[in-house]
Amino acid sequence: MERTIRWGVLGCGKIARKVATAVNFADGAELAAVASRGLEKAEAFAAEFSAGRAHGSYEALADDPDVDVIYVATPHAMHAEHARLALEAGKAVLCEKPFAVNAAQARAVIDLARRRKLFLMEAMWTRFLPTLVRTRELIAEGAIGEVRLVAADFGFRSDVDPTSRLFDPALGGGALLDVGVYPVSLASMLFGGEPTDVAALADVGSTGVDEQSAYVLKYPGGRMASLFAAVRTFSPMEATIMGTTGHIRLHTAWWCGKKLSLCPRGGQEQLFELPHACNGYEGEVAEVVRCLRQGLTESTVVPLDETLAVMRTLDRIRAQWDMTYPME
Repeated sequence: MERTIRWGVLGCGKIARKVATAVNFADGAELAAVASRGLEKAEAFAAEFSAGRAHGSYEALADDPDVDVIYVATPHAMHAEHARLALEAGKAVLCEKPFAVNAAQARAVIDLARRRKLFLMEAMWTRFLPTLVRTRELIAEGAIGEVRLVAADFGFRSDVDPTSRLFDPALGGGALLDVGVYPVSLASMLFGGEPTDVAALADVGSTGVDEQSAYVLKYPGGRMASLFAAVRTFSPMEATIMGTTGHIRLHTAWWCGKKLSLCPRGGQEQLFELPHACNGYEGEVAEVVRCLRQGLTESTVVPLDETLAVMRTLDRIRAQWDMTYPME
């Protein structure tokens, strides 16, 4: 019988609730412990999701001998710090996106995991959705020929609140790190490697973060991506992958969607409806379980070198706005 992978959740916010639900759903996974900065909040979370233990500090979770892997679910600016905390305690880590605030932070965390020979993965959960899995299959089958262009957006409307993580520079706020990472990662998945050229513009709001931003990325061979992100503008939230013999359309809320259309040149559009088994996060949980059971230190679906390359691209985008965060 294969061993059960015991999970710890570091941080008890909205995204942690979704992953905890997926852990409880997934085969071979057990929610062993949760941690918050306050014990009362951790205990309430543990009771709701049937976790084995609640810890009132992140250090206590990292030191818990009955935890195999820690999911880091704190705000962006703390991802690198908390991933290091878990790795230094000998734990495998699934770190929420964006993996870090910048490439230097990401490199330090990756180097630590590799030195310690510990599993580490960015929680780019969209890559494990049935729609994205099917997209990769269709492209591999030659359904749209060579992929040449990608257009993708992710924007929503939120009221300005300087204390919110979305608008606080000290927490890595702004559209780019919160939602822009999704289309940038999609382009990376489709084209591989890093763009040769980056052009980017942003509308920087009163709190000093990008409230909406746009990026054009050019890859070797003339392939290109046109990408948009916003926290003050509601967008269609769609993605179109354009090839030499057709295109694939990922429908509304593509980053968590359940529908795609294959549109071959001169042919009839084919709609694929691909529901989630749970809430969409079960795929990344299953991947972590698979990797740990096989003794792997990284995933081939979200490899660490690619995570680092995406962070370098995000850095290049911000450099065009002369934007830095207070912790840099």
